[in-house]
Amino acid sequence: MALLLARGRHDFSSYKPSTLRRRIERRMAIHSISSLARYADFLEKNPQEIDLLFKELLIGVTSFFRDAAVWQHLAETTLPALLASSAREKKLRAWVVGCSTGEEAYSLAIVFEEAMQRLQLRDRTLQIFATDLSPDAIATARRGVYPASIDTSVSAERLALFFTCHEGRYGVSQRIRDMVLFAQQDVVLDPPFTKLDILSCRNLMIYFDAALQRRLLPLFHYSLRAGGILLLGNSETTGQFDRLFTPIESKLRLYARRENTHFDGVNFLAQSFPPLSTMKMEQTVPTSRLPAQLHENLQKAADNLLLQVYAPPAVVVNSSGDIVYISGRTGKYLEPAAGKVNWNFHAMARDGIRLPIATGLQRAAEQSEPVQLTGLQAQSTQGSQLVDVTIQALKEPIALRGMFIIVFRDVPAAAGRRRKTPSALEASHAAALQRCHEEILALREEARISREELQSTNEELQSTNEELQSANEELTTSKEEMQSMNEELQTINAEMQRKLDDLSLAQSDMKNLLNSTDIAMLFLDQELNVSRYTERTSKIINLRESDVGRPLSDLTTSLQYPALQDDACETLRTLVPSEKQILSNDGRWFAVRIMPYRRLDNVIDGAVITFVDITAAKELELRLRREARD
Repeated sequence: MALLLARGRHDFSSYKPSTLRRRIERRMAIHSISSLARYADFLEKNPQEIDLLFKELLIGVTSFFRDAAVWQHLAETTLPALLASSAREKKLRAWVVGCSTGEEAYSLAIVFEEAMQRLQLRDRTLQIFATDLSPDAIATARRGVYPASIDTSVSAERLALFFTCHEGRYGVSQRIRDMVLFAQQDVVLDPPFTKLDILSCRNLMIYFDAALQRRLLPLFHYSLRAGGILLLGNSETTGQFDRLFTPIESKLRLYARRENTHFDGVNFLAQSFPPLSTMKMEQTVPTSRLPAQLHENLQKAADNLLLQVYAPPAVVVNSSGDIVYISGRTGKYLEPAAGKVNWNFHAMARDGIRLPIATGLQRAAEQSEPVQLTGLQAQSTQGSQLVDVTIQALKEPIALRGMFIIVFRDVPAAAGRRRKTPSALEASHAAALQRCHEEILALREEARISREELQSTNEELQSTNEELQSANEELTTSKEEMQSMNEELQTINAEMQRKLDDLSLAQSDMKNLLNSTDIAMLFLDQELNVSRYTERTSKIINLRESDVGRPLSDLTTSLQYPALQDDACETLRTLVPSEKQILSNDGRWFAVRIMPYRRLDNVIDGAVITFVDITAAKELELRLRREARD
């Protein structure tokens, strides 16, 4: 990772380790390197391999209108609603993150153009910024020329309206290309585009670890305008940031930007998105807790409120009862629950005040005035403390909206004794009240245990959900890697098929050439087994197609040449050609020539035997000899 960062400024340290390892192992296999340490040494000595590894890590899997249901919903429902909004500006802006070779950016432009035609609008335009880390992918996207195979994902109507066909390839029409601006950009390190109406980041975050994913989603929220649309991949969700986005169609991963959140601060980017090269691994934060970037604003707002209005010990809790801020000494009223760390108020409140305060929180949520609880007894190992409690639902400042403040005031001992002086009626019902009190305590304990069990189950379900989400992302990553490899194999297969066609044509040419010479030829391998022969050879040696692979010694011939096998072996041993004139059983003469079979790479790979009919020459020779004697 350090070598990649130094070479190209790109930090891959926040990518998923499993994905990184698989891609690195592919490069290691190409170079037959068995360990990561040896491969790291190889990278240091070969800078060009770093560039190849960089390209290997960028998995560019995309297509036109991928996941057709998403684009259909976008064209028929989401985009028309966006265009019909009177608050929307005339010029819309979109950002396609990780655009690869441009198919998705062009798909968005086509869908927008179709929506404009359907609504008969002429005064709206869309500027699409499409970015990717790979310069090669950006270059391909800018050309806008794609193979004929895109007709499987693009309808014939769209091909006719938005593409031009030339030499078997489809080019994106000029008006669609003018809507898209391509640029090389690292979403992790470079500044984002802002004031966006549409942001598409599909199947990019599946390659990032959880820490980086938790930084990108608030960044996307910051980049979008009010009501802006976010598109994610089918294995990606907003996760714990559901407070930032409202699902438009959760199954299709379409979301709208939610307003009135706490992520609009001026210093948001600097605080929530530090340089990734110095990032540490984060611990998973429960969804009920506030994000880390809120703590500073939350503390400041809570401090100001408590100092201005309330001086006694107090806590601030959210709607679920989780404590988000503590002021003063609250040990007399709260204590950590046994077991796993739990910062929920209902688990930490001491006996005697837990149930009344829980009831008071419900009342405070339904009214604007503070709820006053007097004369509560907080039980502890040191005894009991009489306390008055005030509960107030908070609406201001914005950082505390939807939360509650609980303020504790100790009651002096003298006042407590006065309150506790029993009347005659209280004395007569003391026993009954004691029994009721014991029953209430038992019910409270049962409720507490049930609440803790439910909370534990909820945490387990949340953990399981996060594991399933991670597994789903991993499966999608593997699927895209396999799709990328499949495309590479298809390209290689097409090249091999062309070579096979060329080879088949060459074999046909050779066979026709050999047969046209009208010369009998027999080709033998290094073991003197038949590998191929011409048709004329079968008239001299008893051969048929099933004899390919049989030893020469097993064949019968009409030639009176019992030493044929021995001469062939001698030629292979000495590499010296042999030529003899042999008489056949039917009275014909043949010139039998045995030569080594030499391949183009100068390797001897068998022998070639040619049989030339010289009967006419022999007869002429005999006649001339007779005439010479006469």
